[in-house]
Amino acid sequence: MSTAVENIPAVETLVNGHSGAYHGGATNGAALANGALTWEQQFLPPALHLDDRARASQIESRLAPLVLCGAALRRVGDVFQRELEAGLRERPSSLQMENTYVPELPDGTEEGVFLALDLGGTNFRVLLLELRAGRLVREDVKHYHISDALRLGPGEELFNFLADCVQDFVRAEGMEDEEMSLGFTFSFPMKQHSISSGELITWTKSFKCSGMQGVDVAALLQRCLRERNLRVTVQVLLNDTTGTLVAGAHTDPEVAIGVILGTGSNGCYMERAERVQHWEAKHERVRDVVVDIEWGAFGDNGCLDFLRSSFDKEVDENSLLPTSFTFEKYIGGKYLGDLLCAVLRGLARDGLFPAPPAWGAVDSAHVSLFEEENLVGAWSQTSEALRAACGAPVTRHDALVAQHVARIVSNRAAQLVSVCIASILRRMNRARAAVAVDGSVFKKHPRISSLMDKYIALLAPHHQFTLQGAEDGSGKGSALTAAIAARVAARSP
Repeated sequence: MSTAVENIPAVETLVNGHSGAYHGGATNGAALANGALTWEQQFLPPALHLDDRARASQIESRLAPLVLCGAALRRVGDVFQRELEAGLRERPSSLQMENTYVPELPDGTEEGVFLALDLGGTNFRVLLLELRAGRLVREDVKHYHISDALRLGPGEELFNFLADCVQDFVRAEGMEDEEMSLGFTFSFPMKQHSISSGELITWTKSFKCSGMQGVDVAALLQRCLRERNLRVTVQVLLNDTTGTLVAGAHTDPEVAIGVILGTGSNGCYMERAERVQHWEAKHERVRDVVVDIEWGAFGDNGCLDFLRSSFDKEVDENSLLPTSFTFEKYIGGKYLGDLLCAVLRGLARDGLFPAPPAWGAVDSAHVSLFEEENLVGAWSQTSEALRAACGAPVTRHDALVAQHVARIVSNRAAQLVSVCIASILRRMNRARAAVAVDGSVFKKHPRISSLMDKYIALLAPHHQFTLQGAEDGSGKGSALTAAIAARVAARSP
């Protein structure tokens, strides 16, 4: 990895007591003689400045395990590359590196009317999309709610409900008797056997349906559709990350990486077919294929234990799935608020914060709020939120401390997801590549996208890239993938 240095000001002037490089126990290299920062220093967040310098110093000392220098990120990148290679070769790895069997991306020739079913949360959607010469000319969508009983009951009941909803949708569209292809976005870890076949590995989020072990979810949906005499074929099975890549490539042909950075996180990219060990279908003519990394579980085998702080341990122990989804707990929106809460509770125990917030009283929305106020030099909403969470009076300096913690937590999340993207950019080695990103953290957090731009450029300085917000990868991307599959099938002898 390059250690190229970019000439940026030695002091970053920011509001709310932030200025200069972080000095929480590690300076990571001296500044250059001309006042610019070294490559290492450019990863460091600004330091906390309070009138009470002793308090500020103690807080920074407690936060030091969350501050990653360039050398630490380089080490994470090396581990990621090793795990990635092991996963591709079907050797033990915390990265699943799932072959999606999606052999190409949109090229502007997609034609036809396609259905999409998007399952990933308590609300799911059925969509109809019409494509002409690759252009989306029609899009209809209907939302349906999944009850607790369906999310936690027998899997067959859930899939019968999904089929009922598809039937309701096509009836409303007046297309009940028409032959149609469907793209099924199933946003749970699965083992794929083909572009239209895959088994659930484990339920996540709020789902825990019984009787699904070893069941092909696409085949189950297909059976439920046929039982209703619907002429709908499940053409493709994919997750929201692959859908994001496909939807992004439909907008910009340079898109070759898809990323979800929301409640959870994952990535996928176009890999050379010859590098992928696992195939259960003919692939002699396949040049590239989308590989689903499933990086939320990166580190579940202990390979990232060197990153783990006492705060991360507390977040993990209080999660629904302890000792799993290690990486997601560093970067996912579901956990950023928990991490902020854990740090503030730790500072309160050390007498450095007025009172500990109740567990669960601080969430990712607070992280974004604190960062937004920090950007404009405000603190009133931060203090109000802290008073509600902690049940104690909060001063301006207490609010600034919480904003600083939010900044540290956000900075580390941006760094870690940037390591993965930069590693893939270097691996693909294209003259230029675009990254399609979807998810609430990327879209709503006021700093994440700019921090990612900065850190990816530092970690992959010789690779041109752009980060692009993607829209509706789980819906539009699913239908587009069904169109791709139909196009590929039409060319096959």
